[in-house]
Amino acid sequence: MKAIIVGCGRVGSTLANRLSVDGHDVCVIDREPETRELLPAAFRGRFLVGNGYHRKVLDEAGITEAAAFVAVTSGDNTNIVAARIAREEYRVPQVIARIYDPRRADIYRDFGIPTVASVRWTVTRIQQMLLHRYVSPDITFGNGEAMLLRETLPAWFAGRPFTDLNVDGGIHATVVTRGGRAFLPTDNCLAEPDDEVAFVVATPSLGRLRSFLGKELGT
Repeated sequence: MKAIIVGCGRVGSTLANRLSVDGHDVCVIDREPETRELLPAAFRGRFLVGNGYHRKVLDEAGITEAAAFVAVTSGDNTNIVAARIAREEYRVPQVIARIYDPRRADIYRDFGIPTVASVRWTVTRIQQMLLHRYVSPDITFGNGEAMLLRETLPAWFAGRPFTDLNVDGGIHATVVTRGGRAFLPTDNCLAEPDDEVAFVVATPSLGRLRSFLGKELGT
């Protein structure tokens, strides 16, 4: 995945390094050249000096090939302008912005731009959104170490026990919704077509769940 991150503060630099370590193509943009020092010496991505909403800088960063764009500068106005340009003009598939003023959340939402806040939670949440775009958590616990999410089971799972979905310490199927009614599955309870399951998932197990539900989620 090619990702562009605007803002090389604590959030931007941490996220950029995580994605780079995972093998993704990352370009970081910041107006201040000294912020490059927040990135580790072994950082494999690119670093550009400039404004994240200037077309020339974005073109140099390779935005036309980008699969993800993240605006995490220290200013809400900069983040929303950069995010809108990436989404509306360059049609980047995934655009995420950080906000400091929660009253602005509705503005971002109207533009179809997901938002996040707080440093540690922000990095974890953005990473989840980028790497597990088809698995959207309803609730995140702690600093993102675990989450609750709901997904419709793939058709091929019908007839199998819900316990087959469980992974000790990683994934647990907690509630099943069938025909508009919810229940807690027992050990011998079998899945039926179109069952929706609420999972409690440890963040490191997201990839495993995503792979398991891949056919249904279109991945």
